[in-house]
Amino acid sequence: MTETIAQRTVRPPAATPSLGGVGLFTVLLAAALPLIDFFIVNVALPTIGRDLHASESVLELVVAGYGLAYAVLLVLGGRLGDLFGRRRFFLGGMAAFGLTSLACGLAPSAWTLVAARVAQGASAAAMLPQILATIQAATAGPRRAKAMGLYGATAGLSMVAGQILGGVLVAADIAGTGWRAVFLVNVPVVVVGLLLAARAVPETRSRHPEPVDGPGTVLLTASLLALLAPLTEGRSAGWPLWTWLSLAAFPFLAAAFYAVERRADRRGRTPLVPPSLFELTSLRRGLVMILPFSVGFSGFMFVIAVALQRGAGLGPVRAGLALAPMAAVFFFVSLAGPRLVARYGTRVVTAGALLQGLGIGLMALAAWRSWPDLGLVTLLPGAVFAGGGQALQLPIVYRVVLSEVEPVRAGVGSGVMMTTQQSALALGVAALGTLFLSLVPGSGMRNALVVTLLAQLGCVVVTGLLSLRLPRTIG
Repeated sequence: MTETIAQRTVRPPAATPSLGGVGLFTVLLAAALPLIDFFIVNVALPTIGRDLHASESVLELVVAGYGLAYAVLLVLGGRLGDLFGRRRFFLGGMAAFGLTSLACGLAPSAWTLVAARVAQGASAAAMLPQILATIQAATAGPRRAKAMGLYGATAGLSMVAGQILGGVLVAADIAGTGWRAVFLVNVPVVVVGLLLAARAVPETRSRHPEPVDGPGTVLLTASLLALLAPLTEGRSAGWPLWTWLSLAAFPFLAAAFYAVERRADRRGRTPLVPPSLFELTSLRRGLVMILPFSVGFSGFMFVIAVALQRGAGLGPVRAGLALAPMAAVFFFVSLAGPRLVARYGTRVVTAGALLQGLGIGLMALAAWRSWPDLGLVTLLPGAVFAGGGQALQLPIVYRVVLSEVEPVRAGVGSGVMMTTQQSALALGVAALGTLFLSLVPGSGMRNALVVTLLAQLGCVVVTGLLSLRLPRTIG
């Protein structure tokens, strides 16, 4: 018995889980799904409205329901993965995403579609935080840098490709499915992903599981709903009183959330979002930089889609393809990001902001000179520079945010980052979208587009200035 105990005592610790090539491909495939689905619906909304006899307010809920559920549950999804196993939540979230996508594609009515979209957003929130957390916990050194670069490339490409793919699928009308194809296309992808994940994605979790922080979860949910619900629904509803009351309540709910989390941290309990997480300089400064970047990006995607289709008269396919050069350049430039960072540090991010600013300026100039003859050729120079500049920012900032986060907190760290980005995406559509649409009646589509692009240029300038405060090197 003594010998057995001694043998157990000297037994080497279990090997650190490792994410191989097939596993990395699988989690990146899964990462693309929620981001594509956030944007893919935009071009399908008119067809959905005609087919399901849905009002504009209900169509807004098709978009907002997904975004709200997705945003408010991301941190909780990351925390649960830390506690009970990231692979388990990844597989469960992916399976649920496939089933809810099927429910969206088969929805017989508009309200059924809204409910399915809310469930789809919740399943995405269970799946997505596990991806970054698994990369953080199961890779190290150059392999982690490469994996994070590929994640950033996938994320950026997915957000641009979503609108392109949506237009192609709706126009193709595969087997008479029409708009339903934008949801049904997820099902075979999920089946392949589940088969690969079951074999290639390792299990990682916190070594010391703690119970879920109930009060923190409730207050975070209430805070995000108070902020995001009026931002996503306010414009279409005409900004009624409840939207302003909700926005006014947000800072008080956020302050209450912080107080509860800080008290829990001081008493030795594990809060949902440990305040000590924000003591990490890289995480704090990276999150601040994500805000203007995502606000400008989502606002641009919304405004350019409306301007090209309603103003320039392009169909959904041609409007989407006008952004194809941006997506292609983003992907290839982002692959070079790890090597550039290794040589020049985070000043690469500042260079990216300069390139993106040049691209946005060229697009504004093209809109001013060539309106309404906008399309692939006229937007090409600006799209190339903007895509390359974005590729030198987003993947690298992802790395910066999580660079100092301990593996045991990787899930909550990635959840906080994704929640920040998702909230900024909603804010961008609300802010720049409202600016654009309010200028159109009095100034015309061309002038409204130019002014909005210049507003986005302001976001790029802020991003570039903030990048100067990033740590020079990434750990």
